[in-house]
Amino acid sequence: MNRIAIIGGGAAGMAAAIAAAEYGAYVTIFESNDKLGKKILATGNGRCNLSNINASIEHYHGQNSDFAAHALTEFDVNYTINKFSEMGVLTKVEDKGKIYPYCGNASAVSEALRERIKSLGIEVKYNFEVKDIIKKKDGFMLVSYKNEREKASEVIIATGGKASPASGSKGGGYQLLEKFGHTVTELKPSLVQIKTEPETVKKLKGIKINARVRIGNIYDDGEVLFTDYGLSGPPIFYLSAYIDNQSELSLDFMPEYSNVQIKEILNQKQKNCPDMLLESFMSGIINKKLGQLILKQAGIAPLSRTADSLNASETEKISQIIKCRKFKINGTMSWNNAQVTKGGIKTNEFYADTMQSRLINGIFAAGEILDIDGDCGGYNLQWAWSSGFTAGKSAAKLLQQRKD
Repeated sequence: MNRIAIIGGGAAGMAAAIAAAEYGAYVTIFESNDKLGKKILATGNGRCNLSNINASIEHYHGQNSDFAAHALTEFDVNYTINKFSEMGVLTKVEDKGKIYPYCGNASAVSEALRERIKSLGIEVKYNFEVKDIIKKKDGFMLVSYKNEREKASEVIIATGGKASPASGSKGGGYQLLEKFGHTVTELKPSLVQIKTEPETVKKLKGIKINARVRIGNIYDDGEVLFTDYGLSGPPIFYLSAYIDNQSELSLDFMPEYSNVQIKEILNQKQKNCPDMLLESFMSGIINKKLGQLILKQAGIAPLSRTADSLNASETEKISQIIKCRKFKINGTMSWNNAQVTKGGIKTNEFYADTMQSRLINGIFAAGEILDIDGDCGGYNLQWAWSSGFTAGKSAAKLLQQRKD
């Protein structure tokens, strides 16, 4: 059968299907769920951070991150914005270059993709989870767990990784490609909450603060949420990709101010409010409860003392902790919490300009299944669109060559 089979109806799979169909190919999507684009609905806190205007190669990781450069250049951010505009989705740019649908609803993105798939006449087979791909003389045979069998001339594997298994990303695509000789790197949850020592964070559970988070030489600013297991929030998700071989992270609770300026602030408050009890002293500067813990860590007790009892050494300790409160890293939360998979199928086993396997002619891969992961902020969806469009276009061209 002269058709392209796409395994997986997520972002990369839908992009691949649209690109292949627009180039004239007969396309069928095989989706294990009963709906396309399920994971898209959860991105960007339900708003779908669909790309980033800063999407360049330095925001991507993997054993050979340069592999992503060709797809990201050929099908870049402007292409993505224009493509969604053609599908009726108006976009806007927000902080740090994040691109969202103007309406603020992730469903608008998935609905636009589904409508485009429908208008192109792309066939979708739902609840079809592929168990095996058998190489045939004239193409491939797809076998489902229900023993359903479907033929295809080419196959694009866009099953995603292992992150967010509830959305359908169970890691089955790795086994499909391993069968053909492909290699899987070590897989880890990424863009995920970080576990720290529970003694401190449990006392601050539910508190949100704006802080600078640093791991090694990498840092990011934003809202940090204390949980009973550790830390969450956008900068934590961003830096979770960098915790390899790192034993601790630090929080700067007042990144806009230097150590000297913070001491001046504390000294001024001490002068203005000499009779204030220390249990309330930090209120108005940082979160009161957090402030109390900082004072305790600085060895200041009891908090029933008055502000005028603070000496220069104690003020110095307070300012140092405010600028650099260290937390031991105890790993990350599980795949259920992760947005992205770190690691995947080795990219040196694929052609960067086509996404076709170097080992098996007619097999392509796109999206998260490959050993490419991006920073937090729309970079991973841009990789899904770029790699999906590349794979779809390339597979359609190969199919046309065979017909000719």
